[in-house]
Amino acid sequence: MKKTDANPQFLQSPAGPLRLQRPGARGENLRAWDAADELLLEMAAARLTPGQRVAVVDDQFGALTLGLGKLAPVSVADIATLAGALTLNAPPGAESVSPYSWLNAPTAGEQPFDAIVLRIPRQLDYLAWLLRWVNRVLKPDGLLLAGGMIKHLPDRSAAVFGQLVQTDEVSPARKKARVVVCRPGTEETGAADWKGYRLADYDLAVDALPAVFSRESLDIGTRLLLPEVARAVAALDERARVLDLACGNGVLGLTALAAGFGGEVLFTDVSSQAVASARHNVEGQFAGGKVRFCHSDGIPGDAGQFELILLNPPFHEGGVVGDHIALRLFAEASRHLAPGGRMLMVGNRHLGYHRSLRRYFGQVRQLAADPKFVVFEVANQPAGRS
Repeated sequence: MKKTDANPQFLQSPAGPLRLQRPGARGENLRAWDAADELLLEMAAARLTPGQRVAVVDDQFGALTLGLGKLAPVSVADIATLAGALTLNAPPGAESVSPYSWLNAPTAGEQPFDAIVLRIPRQLDYLAWLLRWVNRVLKPDGLLLAGGMIKHLPDRSAAVFGQLVQTDEVSPARKKARVVVCRPGTEETGAADWKGYRLADYDLAVDALPAVFSRESLDIGTRLLLPEVARAVAALDERARVLDLACGNGVLGLTALAAGFGGEVLFTDVSSQAVASARHNVEGQFAGGKVRFCHSDGIPGDAGQFELILLNPPFHEGGVVGDHIALRLFAEASRHLAPGGRMLMVGNRHLGYHRSLRRYFGQVRQLAADPKFVVFEVANQPAGRS
């Protein structure tokens, strides 16, 4: 019998069968683990023992953190969604695990780790950054198990492993996944931690850590949106509140501040490296401003209302591409716009956001467009649903 979307899915792990789901997701193509998780768990079970200090890095939905539960691992992840996934997927009676992010991750000054189990990211620079962190926090004779799906490994990743760590073994491919077994190297810092660009029109320096979208150049969708941001904040007074939603390096909120907005600006992103980058940019150029930063998957429930929301929504989550993230952010924005408030957003033309926006907002207006992107302004009047 074919599984339904609501049926639990089970992963066989060293901790026993785990019932794993993606928070808020439906569909068998959105399984909460993959073959890389399975291979990492198998190799960790064979090589690690209770009593060792173990870290799990960039677990996605709890497969690694919960699957290695007998080792009581420390879990560190860039994405804010892991905390909810661990709560959702924890076995009955298990102790709760609160993951660290890169805003508060363990440092070299703490007790070093005996072993680290790491999901290899898609971005090559982020992989290099992670390996340098591993070199700082892993014991000299410690073990790194790094795995991923082969189709998602970044180009030249083998060269980065060769440069930064000592590779002992590369596992045979299994179910299109692979694990690299390593010992730490010596390089712990690098000039490539921060990269960025300047916005001459707004006299802004915009830098970012390596996990952040478009960190070395302004993406063309955001470029189309920036003039509308400057015009919108000119109409606001200092009692207004602005939200840079899915802020990335903070360039939209930075533009609002550079245009003279003196009210409160909240920067929020699912990526902790994005939040750290936005904070770095704001505090370096607008010290003393009324700004806040929040590592959150979407808009925190207690964030209140905003007169202006700025959004360039992500359209991919790991290997899944689509408008599912944008639709959720639209729904949240519709609940957090103040009376008379507006949202400015830019999106890929082919995703047809003009239709989906009308599901959540009664007023949708196109402000600008080019062959690839469209900028919309929406008002807070909810659309009637049929």
